[in-house]
Amino acid sequence: MSLGSGGWDDGLLDSFGVPRSILPEIVDCAGPIGKTKAELFGAPIAITGMAGDQQAATIGQGCFAPGMVKSTYGTGCFALLNTGEAPVASRNRLLTTIAYQLNGKRHYALEGAIFVAGAAVQWLRDGLGIIKEAKEAGVLAAQADPAQRVVLVPAFAGLGAPHWDAKAQAAIFGLTRGAGRAELCRAALESVAFQTRDLIEAMHADWQGAKETVLRVDGGMVASDWTMQFLSDILGAPVDRPKVLETTALGAAWLAGSRAGIYPDQQGFADSWACDRRFEPQMDAPRRDRLYSGWQDAVSRTLV
Repeated sequence: MSLGSGGWDDGLLDSFGVPRSILPEIVDCAGPIGKTKAELFGAPIAITGMAGDQQAATIGQGCFAPGMVKSTYGTGCFALLNTGEAPVASRNRLLTTIAYQLNGKRHYALEGAIFVAGAAVQWLRDGLGIIKEAKEAGVLAAQADPAQRVVLVPAFAGLGAPHWDAKAQAAIFGLTRGAGRAELCRAALESVAFQTRDLIEAMHADWQGAKETVLRVDGGMVASDWTMQFLSDILGAPVDRPKVLETTALGAAWLAGSRAGIYPDQQGFADSWACDRRFEPQMDAPRRDRLYSGWQDAVSRTLV
């Protein structure tokens, strides 16, 4: 076998000089990616769509324009900001990733990962036993005493972006005898919004194209009106909850269906995105800043 200068047959190297046998070929997210084996389903089925979990959610949210941002709230939370055709190197400990590639055109994103979002509500239910169902957390949070400022830093598995401190441990600040179930539920839900603001602040600092934010949200937690209103309040920006919450599945389906010719094109799909409810900020700026400063102080006490 004829070997190239690096020890590989030149025919096995891609345009970047990377051995093809090590890394897969880069292709569009929607395209003729491959086929299933005929023996699996009786006939080969074309594979025409492929995307990672958060990339599919970004597509499902119709975030095709630079500056658009989505945040998915499951056990953890993942926020992606479309930065367009040029990758942005983060100076604030976010990840630079590929959002998608369509028709040979690649779009990049800044991504931030939060380790604990819905997992904080699971802890209230399964760890503390103060709620029986996740939906009770928002009901109780709305009943919390405003005078009791309890702050939960849910670093049950360390802290993700932008801190990346694996040794940080969870902590609760501001406990008094007047604090109870409602205040703990409020603190858990607020922690998700505070962590989201950490990510959005880092995105704005990294990229000048990230101007006024309209956050598109999805995932199980967004069913809570109380949580989404507080998220809007602490961001000082609108939060849009779509009619279709399973945006990851929707994005994956559109990729495959668009290539197969049964779904609309990219613009048509983006235009079909429908808002269930927009949450507008209702909190005044001084209170917003005061609450966020309290969160930052609490986080600083947990970092190792």
